[in-house]
Amino acid sequence: MADTTTTIQRPQRWDSPFGPEMTDADVERVLALEPFCNMDPERFPASQSLAGVIKNDTRLIRYNDGDILVRAGDYGNSAFLVVSGEAHVVLPQTPLPEEMLGRATERTKGIVEAVSQLWKNSKYPEVRDHNRYEDGGATGTRGSDQHARIFLQDVPTVLNEHRTRTLGAGEMFGEIAALGRTQRTATVFAGGDSELLEIRWQGLKELRRRVDEFRKHVDNLYRQRSLTAHLQATPMFEHLSDEVIEKIADETLFETYGNFDWHTSYKRLSEGRPEDRLAREPVIVSEGDYPDGLLLVRSGFGRISKSVNNGHRTLQYIGAGKVFGLQEIIHNWRQKDSRPLQTSLRALGYTDILRVPTKIIEELVLPTLTDEALNRLTGLTHQTSRPAEADTSGVVGLDAGMLEFLVEYRYINGSATMLIDLDRCVRCDECVTACAKGHDNNPRFNRHGRRYDHYMVANACMHCADPVCMIGCPTGAIHRSSSAGQVVINDDTCIGCSTCANSCPYDNIRMVDVRDQNGAFILDQSMSAPIVKATKCDLCVDQPGGPACQRACPHDALKRVDMSDMGSLADWLDR
Repeated sequence: MADTTTTIQRPQRWDSPFGPEMTDADVERVLALEPFCNMDPERFPASQSLAGVIKNDTRLIRYNDGDILVRAGDYGNSAFLVVSGEAHVVLPQTPLPEEMLGRATERTKGIVEAVSQLWKNSKYPEVRDHNRYEDGGATGTRGSDQHARIFLQDVPTVLNEHRTRTLGAGEMFGEIAALGRTQRTATVFAGGDSELLEIRWQGLKELRRRVDEFRKHVDNLYRQRSLTAHLQATPMFEHLSDEVIEKIADETLFETYGNFDWHTSYKRLSEGRPEDRLAREPVIVSEGDYPDGLLLVRSGFGRISKSVNNGHRTLQYIGAGKVFGLQEIIHNWRQKDSRPLQTSLRALGYTDILRVPTKIIEELVLPTLTDEALNRLTGLTHQTSRPAEADTSGVVGLDAGMLEFLVEYRYINGSATMLIDLDRCVRCDECVTACAKGHDNNPRFNRHGRRYDHYMVANACMHCADPVCMIGCPTGAIHRSSSAGQVVINDDTCIGCSTCANSCPYDNIRMVDVRDQNGAFILDQSMSAPIVKATKCDLCVDQPGGPACQRACPHDALKRVDMSDMGSLADWLDR
C-alpha cells in the first residue's frame, strides 16, 4: 500500500509577522537606532536573528497630534520606542478623565429610572440611539478596524491642565507592562506628528534573553518604577524599612513561565485529557527540590500540586500577590534543616514570578518577625505547634474535584464567575429576565455551560483577573471600570472589530448588529453594511442593586463568585 501520510511544515511564530508592511529598508533604519545599533548580532542564532526580530516582531507606526498611544489601566502586550517626534506621558497626579480615553462615563441609575425599565425598554433587539455615535467632546475617533485611534481634540488645553513628561527620540516606554501583562500605569499620547516603533512581547523577550545590557536596562527600569512598591505591598515585607526593601529588590530575580498567548490555544486544549493539559504546564519548581528562593506571583496563576500514585493532585492555585515556598524556608531556618519542597508549582497559562533568594529571606526578613507571625505564616496552631489540618483540596471545605474542575478550565481567572446550583435551579429563567430588563431587553449571558456534579458555570463574563479580552482593543472601548474594576464596554467607542470577542477564552463576548428606535439596522455610511458592536455582561454596573441575575434568583441557586475567595465559595456550596 502506498504511503499516504500527509506532511506539512510546522507553523512558526514568524509566519504571522507583527508588521507585515515592514520592508528591508525599514529594518536597516531601525537597526541604526539605539539601542539596536549597540546589540551584537552574533548573540542571536540564525533562526532568530536580530534583523529577523526587528522585521517580524516590530512595526513602524505614524501618529498624528493627540493620538492616544496607551491608556492608564489598559493591559498591554507591546512596548514603544520613539523614532521621531515626541510623546507626552500624563503623570498619575493629574490623570485624564475616563471619557477622554474613550471609556464609558460611569453613572448609576436612580430608583425611578431603574423601575421604569420594566415598561420603557425597547421591543426590538439591540436598539441604540445613533446620535450617540457622532464624534464630539474632548476626544474623537479616526481610522477604522485595527487602525482606529482615539485622539485628543485639544492638545494645548490638555498640556496646560495636566502634568506631563515629554519623551523624545530614542526613549522607550511600556516595556514593563508588556513583559508582565500588567496594567499600564500612565496614559501616553503623541505630541505632533510622530513615528514610533512598536515591539510585541515576543520580540522583547527575545531581546532581553540575548542581550545582557538590554535585560539589565529593563530590569533596572522595573526596579526603579515598580518592584519596591510590589515588595512593600507583600504582607511579610510591609514592616521593613525602605533601605531593607532596596536590598531585597537588588537581589530579586525576574522569571516568566508559560505562553503569553495561552488563550489562543485554550479552547482546543480544554477539550483534551487532564493529564495532557497538565503536561503542557511549565514546571516552575518541583516537589523534592531545595527551596532556593521565595517565589512571589507577580501576574498570572500557578497550580500547586502533590504527587499521588502516578499522577498529581491539585491542592490549590495561587494568583498575583501570593507566595510559594515560605513554609519550607521558615522550617529550615528554624530547625537548621534542609527539608525540600513538599509540593510542585506549575504555570497556568502565563505566570510572571519574582524569586527572592532564600539567603536574603533568612538574613533580612525572618529575624524581624515574631514567633506569632512566623507561626501564622507557616499555618501552625498555638495548641499543637503542628501544621493546621486542612482537607485534601488545600482549601478548607472545598471538594477536591470541584477545585480541579475550576482550575482545569481556568474559571479561577474570574472575579465574578456565575455558578449555578442545578439541584436548586427550577429553570424559571428569572435570572435571564432580570438581566434583559436591566439591558434594554437584551440578556447579556447564556444559561448554559460546563458542569461539575450538579453545578454549572454559565456563559457570562467572569470579569477576569487576567482579562486577555482587553489586549489589542484599538479604541480602549473595553476597559476596567474605575469604581469596582468590572470589565465593561463603551458602546460609543466600540468599532465592532471583534478583537475582544476573538480573544475571550470562554466565548463570553458576542458581536451583534445594532438597530435604531424603529427596529431597522443602523448602517455604515461608507459600506452600507450593518454596524456591529461587542456586548457582554457588565455586572449591572449602572444598576443600583448590583448584579440583577443573582438578586432575581428565588431559590439562591445562582452566585457570582470571586475565585480569589475560595472560603466564601466553600460556604455557599455547603449552605
